[in-house]
Amino acid sequence: MPNESRFSGRVALVTGAASGIGAAAARRLLAEGAAVFTLDLRVQGPEGAVAIAGDVSSSADVNAAVAEAGPVDILVCCAGVPGRSLQTVDVTDEEWKRVLAINADGVFFCNRAVIPGMVERGYGRIVNLASIAGKEGNPMAAAYAASKAAVIALTKAIGKDLARTGVLVNCIAPAVIETPILEGITQEHIDYMVERIPMGRMGTAEEVAALICWLASEECSFSTGATYDISGGRAVF
Repeated sequence: MPNESRFSGRVALVTGAASGIGAAAARRLLAEGAAVFTLDLRVQGPEGAVAIAGDVSSSADVNAAVAEAGPVDILVCCAGVPGRSLQTVDVTDEEWKRVLAINADGVFFCNRAVIPGMVERGYGRIVNLASIAGKEGNPMAAAYAASKAAVIALTKAIGKDLARTGVLVNCIAPAVIETPILEGITQEHIDYMVERIPMGRMGTAEEVAALICWLASEECSFSTGATYDISGGRAVF
């Protein structure tokens, strides 16, 4: 259940909040008292949030959004694309670069932009969205899996960089979650992912948002650089 005062006085920036996990995270942060800014290609977000239009693969757009949001206490990086369902040999240069630019470069740009202010104030929480594909790899998803592996490694590195600053950086590796991102991949690809979940179902955006909000809170105080699975039993270590 939401805690209405957990984020009172905190400013959060959530990327990819026009739909899916990002929207669910933004809604819960709002419900728990945060002032929420969203960054997405679409000027769209939950009621009560300040929506900023921008492309996370552009460092200029990211820097402008961070400046508009002001002192950011919480960063949640949800913006991402699944990439096309292709065998590796069929992935074009353009598709590879597109997926890595949004999923990996975007997370790097956002993390880099908020770190100086967080370190200066001695407090911050960063939650990056990776994927089980970044740990195990999925067929027909070379670019996506590589981009999410990059997010995991980036989180580990930044977490260690900032471990004594009061800024904690963690990531989440969901299995398949029922969100609009699935519209971009084939049913064969979706079936492959669901079949590997012992609980036999997709997760929900709200379930992921609950974990995001714990990692974004002061209750998370002795974890950084870690990867948290939310996979219905697919990953158990």
